[in-house]
Parts: sequence; C-alpha cells; structure tokens
Amino acid sequence: MAIPFSSFVKAAPYVLNIKKPVLIRGRHGIGKSETVYQIADNMKLPVVERRASQMTEGDLLGLPDNRDVVVNGIKATTFNPPDWFVTACTEPVVLFFDEIDRATMEVRQGIFELTDSRKINGHYLHEGTVIIGAVNGGEHGAQYQVGEFDPAELDRWTVFDLEPTVEDFLHWAKGKIDDMVWDFINQNHKHLLHEDDYEPNKVYPTPRSWVRFNECIATGDLLNATDDGSNAVLFNLAQGFVGLEGAVAFTDFRKTYERQVTIEHIIDEGRLDKIAEWGINEHSAMVEKIENKDILATRLTADQIQNLVNYFAVLPSECGMKLWTLIGKETSNQDNMVDIHQSTTTDGEPVSTLLVKMYEG
Repeated sequence: MAIPFSSFVKAAPYVLNIKKPVLIRGRHGIGKSETVYQIADNMKLPVVERRASQMTEGDLLGLPDNRDVVVNGIKATTFNPPDWFVTACTEPVVLFFDEIDRATMEVRQGIFELTDSRKINGHYLHEGTVIIGAVNGGEHGAQYQVGEFDPAELDRWTVFDLEPTVEDFLHWAKGKIDDMVWDFINQNHKHLLHEDDYEPNKVYPTPRSWVRFNECIATGDLLNATDDGSNAVLFNLAQGFVGLEGAVAFTDFRKTYERQVTIEHIIDEGRLDKIAEWGINEHSAMVEKIENKDILATRLTADQIQNLVNYFAVLPSECGMKLWTLIGKETSNQDNMVDIHQSTTTDGEPVSTLLVKMYEG
C-alpha cells in the first residue's frame, strides 16, 4: 500500500539508522529524488547520486590498475574503485541510486552486493554511509518500460511505495513557487498529478512539471505581464509543461486571480461577504492556505483575532475542526490560541459554543 511523503520521511530514518537500504517506488515526477535530498539534509549527510540506468559494470568495479601486481609469484590485475565509491567508503554519505530498474543486470548485481554486504570487490562502505534506491516500478510498474525485481533482490531492500498528497506538495512548495501557482494547485487539486493510465505521447502534469513551469514563467516575469501576446505565450508554455487541460485551467484561473479571495481579505479586512457563496471545497482551500502561509505563527492583532473568530463561525464543521487543530498546534504563538479561545463572534457567540456545535455536527 502506498504512503504519503510525510509518512515516509518519518519512517525511513529508522531503517537508515540501522544501515539497511531503503527502496522508494513511485511514479515519475512526484518528487522521489527531492525527498532523498530532504532526508539527507535532515541527517546532515551529503548525497552521492548515481543513475544506475547509465552505469556499466566498470562503473561499479572500477578500472584495472596499470601497476604490476604479483601475487604468490603470479602476475595479477587489481582494480581502482571509482571516485564516488571511494567517497562512500571513506566518509559517511547518502549513496543514492536512481532508476535501478532501468539498469543492466550486471549493474543490478553489483548493487545487490552493496545492499546485502555493504561492499564491492573487497571495498567496504563507511560505517556511516546509508543506501537509498529509487524506481518507477511497484504499483504503477506496468506503465513503464522497466525490469522487475526478483524476490531475492527485493528482499535486500526495505520497500516504500510512495503516493504524494496535494498537502505534501503544498507544504514543500511553500515559498518555493509563485503564490499564483501555489494558489492554483491549492484550489485545483486534480491538476497537480494525473491519476489514471497514460495515453502514448500525451503530456500530463506532475509536481515536477509544475515546478519547472513555475521556474520558467517566474524567470520570464510572465505572470505580471498584461499584454495579449503574453497570454498566448503563457498558455503555450503551460501546455508544453503540464498538458492541455492544465494549461486551460491555469490561464482561466490567472484571468480572475485579482478577484480571488485572499487571506488578507478574511484575516485583515473581515470581508466575509466575499465568501457568502462558498462551499466546503473553497473553505478547505482557504484553511490549507492559512496553514501553509504560516499566518498563525505571528502574533495576531485584536482585529485579526476577531476576524478569524468570525470566519471560524461560518466554517463547515470539517473545515472548522481543521482550522482549530492548526491554531492549537502552532506553538510559536500560544497567545493567539488563548485570545481566540476567550473570544466571541461579533454576534456575541463564544468560541467554546462554536466548538461544541462543531463536535456535535
């Protein structure tokens, strides 16, 4: 069963701490490599990355040394290990093999020895080095031209099938992509990642393609352009990165973006009139935005507290409980929690009463 990235990041270190190899399986473009680097950063280790699909047997074993070597009177050959392997043997690193299921069998056999015995050709990994592999196989393997792992090979790994959630992406992307792109994904979850089978030669969106699209349009300052020509360029770029459906939806979203309800409309201005027609999906998106923008990490003013309480009062129970959970877990500003709990709505209804209604509803 696939798990979200947030669960994997919590579980994987327990395996790596006992120096057992971890294998990540999942679809292309979902952020597997990015997660490996995140784990390495948490462990304060550098990453030595190799694309197994591009390696030969010599890339693992090394090349013959040109020195004359004599063993018991007989001339012999010795091999110099490759530089990346020397690094992994002499200092602690995260040794990351990507695309293992696209590698030749000889390369996979060498990696087999690494995962099983932590050595190749007599050279042992540093005791602090850990191994992580990534493949496209697993639950979605039938959609890719990859080689299957046999039971003995798979048994050498601790295997995690990953399926990212929109929340995983939004949390990671906070501050890394433009607010408009972030807001679009937050309000249009289905366009982040294609969920069904893939048709040949058709472009589909992935988290990776959205990040690349964002980098392109941010560098070109296209989101702030107002001329008609820039709209056509933006659409064509979006279509190239995330496909036709995503391009249509994003460009339509951009046209009305200035009329979108912002956090500031609610928290700073108390403009609940702007959300009078909202349903649970819109409220869920706003609560998600409040979480990822770290609004609750700062000390709110009295007016902001009042506006937030008034918004809390109109939320559907599910969204209201999620917002209340966010308020409670934000420990950097506990004064907000105290003030909100002691507040009443503009109509005089205490927050404690609202909570009871939400629990009952």
